[in-house]
Amino acid sequence: MIRSWLVCFFLTLTGSVMAEPTYSQLSFDDLNGWAADDHQAALDVFLNTCGDMRDPQWEVLCDFARTGPEPRGFFEKFFRPVLIEDGEPMLFTGYFEPELPGSRVRGDAYQHPIYAVPDDLVPGKPYFTRREIEEEQPLAGKGLELAWLTDPVDLFFLQVQGSGRISLPDGTMMRVGYGGKNGRNYSSVGMALVDRGEFEPHQVSAAVIRNWVRKNRAEGRALLWENESYVFFREVSEVPAELGPLGAMNRSITPHRSIAVDPAFVTLGSPVWIEKEGAEPINRLMVAQDTGSAIKGAQRADIFFGTGDDAGRAAGRIKDGGRMVVLMPATMAHRLVVAQR
Repeated sequence: MIRSWLVCFFLTLTGSVMAEPTYSQLSFDDLNGWAADDHQAALDVFLNTCGDMRDPQWEVLCDFARTGPEPRGFFEKFFRPVLIEDGEPMLFTGYFEPELPGSRVRGDAYQHPIYAVPDDLVPGKPYFTRREIEEEQPLAGKGLELAWLTDPVDLFFLQVQGSGRISLPDGTMMRVGYGGKNGRNYSSVGMALVDRGEFEPHQVSAAVIRNWVRKNRAEGRALLWENESYVFFREVSEVPAELGPLGAMNRSITPHRSIAVDPAFVTLGSPVWIEKEGAEPINRLMVAQDTGSAIKGAQRADIFFGTGDDAGRAAGRIKDGGRMVVLMPATMAHRLVVAQR
């Protein structure tokens, strides 16, 4: 999935550079709240994707996890907590899956298309900009319209999140997932509003951006065009509506148990212990099942909050410090720690 707009805004604001990673092995006693967590819930989520991990060490652990071991003992016996650091402070943010009203056919209020990937799009090569696609409409009439939405701002944030559920007029649901992008750089519209003096950095949120764009229609449309990046979708009909959207491992992700990480530091499918600070602290065993172009660094995580408006509001409140600790197979953890000495 494409990551939260808040992550992209923060990265633009800080412009930080990461150092070489260091590895510190901890004990489970060092993990705040470890004993109180629901380890079975974490094991269930781990099982959802561990079968796709091709390293022999992970394959053995996945096979054993399928036998139904006592969950806390499983993690403590076969894994070691490793703190990976790159000189940057931890940042937790949240993301969600929007649920939006839409239609498979154009008509009435449904005027804003969700496009499938064009045949002439070459990955990594610059394609039409957001403004060109929406103003000049070079893709119109080519049969690429998957669905139509009622609000261009909803379409913009659907593209930022990278997936969503569409509530159709007949009461059924369709799900769309990330299909590709136009090869243009992402530009934070939140940062643009700060640069213009409209808001202070701490005031910017998804709701603030939505309201400003809707209040200032012409300027709002031009503001969204400043982000030239444009995302194309595919219908994800194989995923039932009651399950979460597909993450980077092509499996459904789980609210409050799946996180997005930087795979340069954390192997996808790994259990990850998080200690999120802030107004609503979280000490919980998650599983790294997603990625995003804005999630960079050893101490970076985006927490998946679920689907719909409530999940969106909860995700939008998260910008907290803390730490995350990766659970690695014991021999792998030992080898990494020893190698850096």
